[in-house]
Parts: sequence; C-alpha cells; structure tokens
Amino acid sequence: MTPSLSQELFDRARRVIPSGVNSPVRAFGSVGGTPPFLASAKGALLTDADGREYVDLVGSWGPMVLGHAHEPVVAAVQDAATRGLSFGAPQAGEVTLAEEVARRIGPIQQLRLVNSGTEATMSALRVARAATGRDVVVKFAGCYHGHVDALLAEAGSGVATFAMPGSAGVTEGTARDTVVLPYGDRAALTELFAQRGDEIAAVITEAAPANMGVVPPPEVDGVGFNRFLADTAHAAGALLISDEVLTGFRASAQGHYGIDGEGWAPDLMTFGKVIGGGLPVGAFGGREDLMGLLAPAGPVYQAGTLSGNPLATAAGLATLAGLDDAAYRTLDTASSTLQQLVADALTAAGVPHVIQRAGTLFSVFFREEPVRTYAEAKAQDTAAFTRFFHALLEAGVYLPPSAFEAWFVSTAHTPEIIDRIAAALPAAAKAAAAR
Repeated sequence: MTPSLSQELFDRARRVIPSGVNSPVRAFGSVGGTPPFLASAKGALLTDADGREYVDLVGSWGPMVLGHAHEPVVAAVQDAATRGLSFGAPQAGEVTLAEEVARRIGPIQQLRLVNSGTEATMSALRVARAATGRDVVVKFAGCYHGHVDALLAEAGSGVATFAMPGSAGVTEGTARDTVVLPYGDRAALTELFAQRGDEIAAVITEAAPANMGVVPPPEVDGVGFNRFLADTAHAAGALLISDEVLTGFRASAQGHYGIDGEGWAPDLMTFGKVIGGGLPVGAFGGREDLMGLLAPAGPVYQAGTLSGNPLATAAGLATLAGLDDAAYRTLDTASSTLQQLVADALTAAGVPHVIQRAGTLFSVFFREEPVRTYAEAKAQDTAAFTRFFHALLEAGVYLPPSAFEAWFVSTAHTPEIIDRIAAALPAAAKAAAAR
C-alpha cells in the first residue's frame, strides 16, 4: 500500500524536526496515528497534502475567528507586505493596534506588543516582580501560560496530554518561586496569603481556563473567582495577571473580562491569537504606572526585533475590524448549536459527558460530573475521546487532538458547515461508546 503524502511528510519531518513537529500536541501523541499535513485552508475548511477536506474545529488554536484566508485579512497582509516585511523600528500599525485593544478592554491603559503568548506572560511576570519587589508567583494547576520556566508546573494543555508534571530543564531555583494551587480553591489561596502574603508578587490565572478543557471561573455568593483573586491579591499588595491569550476577543467582544469584569480589574493582562489574525503576535498591558516600569523609561528590560511586526499588526487590525456585534452573534449561534448537537449524539449513544463553555469557547469532557479542577479533568475517559476523535477525523471533522483543549468555531461555520459536523456525530458517538 502506497503511504499517504502526510505519512511521507511525517517520516521526513521526524528525521530533521524533533518528533516531527514544532509544537508537541501536533504529533498526535495522545490520540495516535499520523497527523494530516495541511496544505491549505479556506473559511471553516482545511485541505491536507493528500487532498482530503476537513471541517476545522481548531482554528489554529483560536486566532482564525473569522475563518481561514478571510479576504479582508489576507488583503491587509498583502498590502502591508508590499511596503516591507519587517522594520525593527516603529510603524503606524502597532500604534493603531494598541489603541484598538485599549479601546475595547477597559483595564488596558498601555500595551506592549511582543511575538507570542509565552513572551507576553513572561514579560508580565517580570513587571509584577519589579513593581512589588517580591519573587513568589501563584498559579493554578491546569492553567497554561506558555512555556515560561516558572509557569510550567501542572500546566495543562500539552503538558496534560503527555502526563508531564513539569518540564526537564527547569531549575529548582526557578520552580521554588512558583506556588501551584488547585483551580477555584479560595480557602487554599486565603491560607497561602495569610502565611506568605508579603512574599507574593502576583497571582496569574487564565481568565477562563481553556488548557485543561474549558472550566468557567466559579462564583460563590455572587462573587466570581477572578474578582476574588483580585481582591485577595490587592489586600496583600500583590498584583493579578489575567491571561486572555485564548479568551481575548473570542469569549466575547471584550474577552472573558467582558463576561465577568464589572466593578473590578486585573492589574496586567496578556493577549495573543486573535490580535494577530493568524500571524505570530502577543501583547501584555495594564495600568500606566505598571507599564511605565518598562525600558527605556523604567528599569524592566524587555525587547524584541520583530515586536509590532507590520504584517502581524495589519492582520490583527483587520481581524478586529471584522468582529462586530453581528460576528459575535454568529459565533455564539454556531457554538451553541454545535454544543447541543454533540450533547444529543453522545446522550443517544449512552456516552457519559459534560460540555462546559466560556463565552463562545467550549469543551467536551468524557465523564459524568462537571469539571472544576485539573485533577477532575485528568480523570475523564481519554480513551473514549480518542475513539471519538478518530471517528470524526475519518468522517472529515478535525478536532483538537487532545482531550484537554477547547473547541473553536468561526464566523465561517455556517449552518451548512454545522450540518456536515452533525452528519458525522452519531457514528463518532457510537465509536466513543465502544469498548
């Protein structure tokens, strides 16, 4: 049997690229099989090297919120490219993009552009430590903030997929300054601050965790978890960093902050994905006094030759321009419809499952009870997910290749596209039920 082009490419890749991929989850390590090597994408559809077409529910892990190769975004990038690919110097697009993010997100007074979500969180931590004169950072198990050394402990996402507690190469000294708590555990956070409050520089959290699957921030007596984090941190002179790399401009028009942000604000926020429209980008921002600590005005050094790249800023601005009220209504309808279709199919097949959402993002957990913590996410039936995944892939539906990820729709997920997914779901649900 002649191997597929994807298989040939994977074989070639493994000879020159570690594990054949440039980001671990792409290797299909947790679901098995050969990953399709993609050749093109348009709207909600992907085409692989063998010419097979798939409905995409990954969306490049979030940024393709308007669909792939969206014409205004492509046109903006093409126009920018004719004027130069990179300057390593100030350009108007980075100013306009920073202004647009600040206009949409209330707590952002100043913003600095970087090249990835990892770089954004790394830089935000540096600012927080400089502002407070403290070293300790608190994070939550299952929240992923990029592959920053200090934040890889119990990080969810790819780390959860491969059952890694952390990462080799991270020094004990680096890990010593990170405290990991169960997500949503208010008592544990209160006790930690009572014991070590004067050591803590910042608490960092995903605005809504989406790297152990989607876990909405819990509310107690009308107080959301994020507001509780802000109040607790501020009472001890610490800061709250809200990571909106995945949720920013996707969970809602104002990210997850637009869902639960009334009456309080994080000190620093991190962004990525959508604000680059599919090109490499990240950003961090917040109060002017904190951002003023950055060089050259302040003592906190942070730099990047490609930061504010003209192509990335053009793609981000064109993407944000397309995200009007009608676009968010389309996203919400597509997400809600798909969630119901998945629930109906799994219920009909007798497959235990829970669907959880944060704005337009959602996850399907293969277990009977809601997921509130990383430990509960890891306790789901990942074998059932694997069967479900491969049945859908065979039917032309491309899911995230991990049970610990959010699903992403776009404005290109029209009723006709949703119908294609719906047609594949009953057989996939039966496959998930099989033992």
